[in-house]
Amino acid sequence: MECPQRFYLKIDQLILRKNQKQMSAININQISKNYDKVEALKPLSLQVEPGELFGLIGPDGAGKTTLFRILTTLLLPTNGSAEVAGFDVVKSYKEIRKRVGYMPGRFSLYQDLTVEENLSFFATIFGTSIEENYDLIKDIYVQIEPFKNRRAGKLSGGMKQKLALSCALIHKPEVLFLDEPTTGVDAVSRKGFWEMLQQLKAKGITILVSTPYMDEAELCERIALIQHGEILSIDTPSQIVNNFQKQLITVKSDTNYQLLKDLRNFEFTEQVLPFGDYLHLTTKQVVDVELVKSWIEAQGHKNVEVQLGAPTIEDVFLDLMQTSAA
Repeated sequence: MECPQRFYLKIDQLILRKNQKQMSAININQISKNYDKVEALKPLSLQVEPGELFGLIGPDGAGKTTLFRILTTLLLPTNGSAEVAGFDVVKSYKEIRKRVGYMPGRFSLYQDLTVEENLSFFATIFGTSIEENYDLIKDIYVQIEPFKNRRAGKLSGGMKQKLALSCALIHKPEVLFLDEPTTGVDAVSRKGFWEMLQQLKAKGITILVSTPYMDEAELCERIALIQHGEILSIDTPSQIVNNFQKQLITVKSDTNYQLLKDLRNFEFTEQVLPFGDYLHLTTKQVVDVELVKSWIEAQGHKNVEVQLGAPTIEDVFLDLMQTSAA
């Protein structure tokens, strides 16, 4: 008979391992990915906590999809390690596939199957049924249920999005990966989609979502800014903006394009970029706005507007890009 002390020691060790696995829903440690001489992902590390809505923010080609494919066990990393739901992405890929939902950037469901047939198919693959987990997808699926007999290929972009999300959720995953889910979707559908994500988060699902839209960054609890396979910053959206310590000035004139070219020759300019009807001027040091206005008017510009501006996530991202490239 096994010694009681040894028995309880084993129990304690099992509890410790379980708690360690529960510390982070996603744990990435110096993951990198190379394609021959192309470095798609530089060594990067980040953690996503259980129940967190985490955003991976960056433009096309930044490495978002490559990272998602590694975390969902569809791609092997070149170096480094990662765990999802406490399981190694290489050694325990079968366990991970049972516990995650993945919505790729490109609509990948069966175009010739109906809405209901697609959902039933994915439920069957995971050994469940629509009825068993209907409560989880109800708020989403009810919006497309009137079209349940329509083929998936005939759905609108917003409807395809909702169907893909329903299929990713039907087996009640612990972690949900959404790769650019709102790309190419209208503004109303985008807003509704993020409202759905907040509802899913409230149900305890960990969500890692990637997006090229900087305005969506503010809808996440924490974000990682990524470019050229490198993490530029990780923090809450508000803290990332608060960390921007440079002076930002918004300027405008009758001829913004010429103003953009002129400001590149202004002695205090660090960076100047177009933002809608205005230009965002980042200065090398604190400069009086009246001095800036006088200089612009001296270049022959009319109807000049100059005022201090509040930085956005996009301002921070572009500044970090420039710093990283320097």
